[in-house]
Amino acid sequence: MEVLRLKHEGKLSIDDAVRIFLITENYLFRRTICDVPTNALNKIFLMLHKEIVSYDGTVDRYVDKFAYALLSKRERARFPNNKEFAEAFGNREIYKMNGKNRAYIMERLENFGTSEDKDVYRHLDDDEYSIEHIMPQHLTPAWRDELGEDYAAIHETWVHRAANLTLTAYNSKLSNSAFAEKRDMKNGFKNSGLRMNQKIAQKNHWGLAELEERNEYLCKRALAIWSIPKTDFEPSVKQFDYCTLDDDTDLTGRTITRFVYRGAEQPVESWADMFNQVVRLLYSEDKSVLARLSYASGNASGYVSRNKENLRKYFEVGDGIYVERNTSTEMKRSVLRRLFKEHDVEASELVFYLSDPSEAEAEEKENRHELRKRYWAYALPEIKKENNGPFSNVNPSKDNWVNGFFGIGGFSLACVANINEARAELVFAKMDDLENKKAFNAMFSHRKEIEASIGETLSWDSGENKKSCKIFYAMKNVNFEKEEDWPIMARFHAKWTRVLYDAIVVPYLLPLYGL
Repeated sequence: MEVLRLKHEGKLSIDDAVRIFLITENYLFRRTICDVPTNALNKIFLMLHKEIVSYDGTVDRYVDKFAYALLSKRERARFPNNKEFAEAFGNREIYKMNGKNRAYIMERLENFGTSEDKDVYRHLDDDEYSIEHIMPQHLTPAWRDELGEDYAAIHETWVHRAANLTLTAYNSKLSNSAFAEKRDMKNGFKNSGLRMNQKIAQKNHWGLAELEERNEYLCKRALAIWSIPKTDFEPSVKQFDYCTLDDDTDLTGRTITRFVYRGAEQPVESWADMFNQVVRLLYSEDKSVLARLSYASGNASGYVSRNKENLRKYFEVGDGIYVERNTSTEMKRSVLRRLFKEHDVEASELVFYLSDPSEAEAEEKENRHELRKRYWAYALPEIKKENNGPFSNVNPSKDNWVNGFFGIGGFSLACVANINEARAELVFAKMDDLENKKAFNAMFSHRKEIEASIGETLSWDSGENKKSCKIFYAMKNVNFEKEEDWPIMARFHAKWTRVLYDAIVVPYLLPLYGL
């Protein structure tokens, strides 16, 4: 809306607006292919215009600033680089993505770079086109001969990837025919009016070498279609990463430099300093909330007291009311979320600005990311062997978790690998927090039966101060940084995601949604 307003006011040209929307499209698509979580997007776009203007107080060079702003994002907000995107695109099982995404990808691969485009969307909507597996989903003896002795491994790896997919209006005729028949028959690849089929028709054989060659070609084409923007803009004042109070950003090892509350900026020396100042600001706005909590019990009130003996380390906000300050950064955020809710203030009103990690810290983090990716590459085959349905389309990740999905949007099974534990989780993370709580509470009502069926006590996190909820089981004293722990962790993740699926998802959660 800000971009359209600037266009209406004559501060952006139509070409500028188009460039901004194309960059946005590429940003969102790359994140989708790379499985970057979407829960950061609302805040990114909410703050983006303000961030762009803050660089020099003007809307000059808006497109360059916009590109710089997205390219400077890190972690869950990142703009995936070429290496990450190309690797993910080549490995992603495109056919298993939702229909709209599949259609979008095939349309772009066919029509990009030409004015003689085909109306792929209409043809797909009218069932005139369909997505064709060159190597079929079910191998015939002729196809086993075509692929050679490693046919099973080749088929399992490549069947649903982009390299093995094309468009056709004659899917039923092509069917499971041998490659030469698909190529040479009437209306086969040689006679196709689609550009992608004309390249396939040049092949004499379809096997591993051809799949790898087409994969390389399509990855290069994807980099051209969904290109990463270039800009020479650099702000004169060093910019810092930021997040809001209601973000789930991992702040481990991050240092806060300042915060903004209701538009007013305040520098701070530490998270404890920020916590002290924000609590005092809230107290100055409405003294009744902390006064009431100081007499209550549970949740945030356990960190607010009129008796300082009940607290380990504290600061006094006034009128004999004391607040605990000896807590972790995450607990400080949790308490603040509760206080903001009690004050009826949106958590997004509080913005944290974070310092950049040092080069050594950045290198250490990158090494951790690579190690995590290696762990998931090791563990996923075992996880898929035990619980292939939800995890069938999952690729190794640099994050400390991977998610498997089972048909209810926003809900997932998660494997978590930390330096002190492994966890298997059932996560309720729809955008609607009330829907998450409703589903969680429905599962909680069956807690006795669930825990009796598995013979273990689970952890039930209602996420009182967050949108998401989770049910999980943890194994302590294992560390993903120790490769000798990987076999134990992989078996744990495989077993317990299956346990959660069989004991909760199938008997209780799927029926709740009519599945």
